[in-house]
Amino acid sequence: MRSPGRAWWWLLRKECSELIDSRAWWVMLALIGPLVGVSFIAATRTYAEASGLGGAAGGLADALWPLDGILVPTLSAYEIAALFLLPFVAIRMIAGDRQSGALKLELQHSLPSIARLGAKMLVLLAGWSIASVPALIAFAEWRAAGGSIYLPELGSVLLGHLLNAGVVIALAAAAASVAEHPSTAAILTLAFTVGTWVLNFLAAVHGGLWERLARYTPAEMLQAFQRGQVRLALVLAAFAAIAAGLGLASVWMRLGVSVRRRAAESIGIVAAASVLMFGCSRSRTDWDVSENRRNSFSESDERLLKQIQTPLHVEAHLAPEDPRRFDLERQTLSKLRRSLPHVTVRYVAATSSGLFEQANLHYGEIWYELGGRRAMTRVTSSENALETIYALAGMPPPKEEQAEHRGHPLVARPAGAALIFYGIWPLLAAGVWIFIHRRFV
Repeated sequence: MRSPGRAWWWLLRKECSELIDSRAWWVMLALIGPLVGVSFIAATRTYAEASGLGGAAGGLADALWPLDGILVPTLSAYEIAALFLLPFVAIRMIAGDRQSGALKLELQHSLPSIARLGAKMLVLLAGWSIASVPALIAFAEWRAAGGSIYLPELGSVLLGHLLNAGVVIALAAAAASVAEHPSTAAILTLAFTVGTWVLNFLAAVHGGLWERLARYTPAEMLQAFQRGQVRLALVLAAFAAIAAGLGLASVWMRLGVSVRRRAAESIGIVAAASVLMFGCSRSRTDWDVSENRRNSFSESDERLLKQIQTPLHVEAHLAPEDPRRFDLERQTLSKLRRSLPHVTVRYVAATSSGLFEQANLHYGEIWYELGGRRAMTRVTSSENALETIYALAGMPPPKEEQAEHRGHPLVARPAGAALIFYGIWPLLAAGVWIFIHRRFV
């Protein structure tokens, strides 16, 4: 009988063999090239047009950043792949053991179920990393054409997609362990994805508790990383979700345990994960790794705001679907939460859209309260908010700083991108698959 350590390494090699033998993974690998190609070519064309191709305004060109124009659109292909391709690869590896009888043989060893799932998780993440090669090729093409890439921004977006893939794999593992057939597991995974979309819709319509819950759906979590903001709360919440998914899968992989006991343990895992995620949401530690500090105020404003220790209360009379609420949240409130130690925000609205509240004299008001003093404004810009807060605090505003960050316009179209992504990559994936299966299978 092998020792647990040697057995785990043997299991890891076995999972690698199963991944290489998985047609679902090779199909995903072949399709990811055209997906990235479509996104990258469209992004470079749009970027060139906004940079001056065809007579774009100079001010628009100076505001162009590769994070928004190239990195995020190109890597959006992986968001689609994580939703509609990766779950089938994960389900194939988990459910395949049950259908082939390999699971019963593995259960005869003393190796814990969570260790077996950890091996599958590592192999699947390695397979996902291999599928990321087309994106790296696209960015190499962009750099060869003279484009700029700020590595911390790239790292933030890649980290977001890696955590998103980890959550998807853990969810698929849990679904494949609970369901007795791969098709049922696929339906359960798709149902969860649709459920997160419904939650985002409810958050947009009703706000409140729905909005707070929606911040931790995979799509919303990914958006923060795509803005160049690495939030510790989101990273910890993603790890908690991954641990919960793997924990559920390990519980339902124990075939000899009664369903009632496994259901009770599953409820305990979900409850513990919920508590952990709630605790993670209290963390305010984050890092703005964007090149132009889009998630932060200027350095002089931040130094001045850190001197304010009095809690700030904001009351905004704006409906969830009002565009002004989105601007206020993105441009002002998110930055205030990073700069001030105590910020509470309360939205007041009688309807979801605000269309029928325009007759209300108070609709659109934004009240700031600091140290017992209050001030009202209807402007959502960060400049107006800072002026109001400084006036309430009795502090003179800092001297205006000259803008240090300018965009990176570029009129260029990487040569050969269509040939690489639409032709060479799919043929390369198919050729390697044929070679491996003829040589080793």
